[in-house]
Amino acid sequence: MLAKVMDIRTIDSLGSGSLSFFEAPGDLPFDIKRVYYTYGVPAGTRRGKHAHRVLRQMLICPYGEIEVLLDDGRRKEIVLLNNPSQGLIVEPFVWHEMVWSRDESVLMVVASMPYEESDYIRDYDAFLRAVNAD
Repeated sequence: MLAKVMDIRTIDSLGSGSLSFFEAPGDLPFDIKRVYYTYGVPAGTRRGKHAHRVLRQMLICPYGEIEVLLDDGRRKEIVLLNNPSQGLIVEPFVWHEMVWSRDESVLMVVASMPYEESDYIRDYDAFLRAVNAD
């Protein structure tokens, strides 16, 4: 698998819902430096379309359904995010694109570093050159 699906600790309260949580340090394979989320996205929209040089992240869909297309330059796979008690750990040098399967789905991202434009690889051909440089 190109990314790891991680179960998020969840407490179910009979008749009153569930609470899912993670803590840092400890639950994630990196320290949390940034959290952001994307919402109000129409079904069929494709976002992301980039890779990172250093940043590590966990993608969570707390509401709705989002397909995550992953590509390491050799293999491609699709992971469906539709369970708010699971996250997808995406490591550096994995191209990722997210496709909203349902209107109003929410994507939350927990990242290992603050926003840094120089960490992004936004051109697919440049990404392929970078991963095949070894």
